[in-house]
Order: sequence, then structure tokens, then C-alpha cells
Amino acid sequence: MAITINGTGTLTGVSVGGLPDGIVDTDMLAANAVTAAKASGSAKGITMADQWRLTTDFAVDDTSSFITSNLERVDTSGQGTIGTAMSEASGVFTFPSTGIYKVDFQINASAPASNRYVGGRIQVTTNNSSYSILSDSSDGIHVPSTSSWGTAETSSLVDVTDTSNVKVKFQCYSSGPITFKGDSDENRTFMTFVRLGDT
Repeated sequence: MAITINGTGTLTGVSVGGLPDGIVDTDMLAANAVTAAKASGSAKGITMADQWRLTTDFAVDDTSSFITSNLERVDTSGQGTIGTAMSEASGVFTFPSTGIYKVDFQINASAPASNRYVGGRIQVTTNNSSYSILSDSSDGIHVPSTSSWGTAETSSLVDVTDTSNVKVKFQCYSSGPITFKGDSDENRTFMTFVRLGDT
């Protein structure tokens, strides 16, 4: 089909891909012409942000334990999320799509006077089986004559190349018996997931 310049200033007869490279630059595009669906990589911006929390206190009698229950996606008035949620089963979190994710874990705990530290770890599997520690942070606890409080925060970037195999779970630990704090109305011990871009 021949290329025709119409009297109205429109152009017909150009097939898809028919314009030479470089003939259209960003200055020629309308301000709202490119949507996230048409973008790629980091140009998409943040397409997913999710947050989960421990809903009730979690008492640990030994020195470490994984959080496997009493977890919820945040839902209090004033809190928000973006995109598709993480899915969770027995404390194991599955990502909704491939990509590079920033994962944060913050713990809040109360301890008897005998405890010296409290901490949290992010563990990852890349084969849906064996786990290894990605990130670990602990906080020393001042020891008064009564119980005291401790917090710790840790984070890591996770390369999710396969949503069936790359998953994370969260471990709490301390120097002795301790209670990790949870609440269904506010974040005390919680996890944050933000998709930064494509893998």
C-alpha cells in the first residue's frame, strides 16, 4: 500500500515497524502516551508493594523459631498496598511474579531480665526446598531488674527468577525465652515486600 498524506494532515499506508529507527523520539510523544503496560524494566516504576504482620504475640522457649502462623496482610485504615499480594502458607511467602524485590523484616520483642539479645533473619530458597540465610540483624538488650524490650530490622534484595522455587521465610531468635510482639491493628513484628524491577 502506498503511503498517503491526507488533506487533514494524517498519514496512511505505514505498516507497523515501517518507520526508520530514530524518527520518533521522546519529545514527539504525548505526556501521557506511554503507560506502565508499555514500559519495561525500571521504567515501569513500583508495580507491587505489600506488607504483612504478626497478629498475636509469639512466645519462643528455645533460642530460635520460624514464624509459621498468625500472619495477615496489613488492612488497618490508613495502610495501603500496591498490586498483587504475596501469598503465604505456614510462614513461607511466595512472590506473585518474577523480579527483583526488596524484602524487609522488623521484629519487636519483650524479654525477661536474663536475655542479652534479640534478632531476626530472612531466609531464602531457590529450589523450593533448602533454605539459607540472606540477612541477619540483632539488637543487644539492656538488662534491668525486670523485663525489657528489643527491636531489630534486616533487609535484602531477592532475585525472584522463578516464583515456584524462590521463596522466603522469617526466623526470630534470642539468647533465651522471649515473646515476639504481634497485633492485628498495628505493625510490631512485620515484613515488607517491594518489587523494584525486572530480574
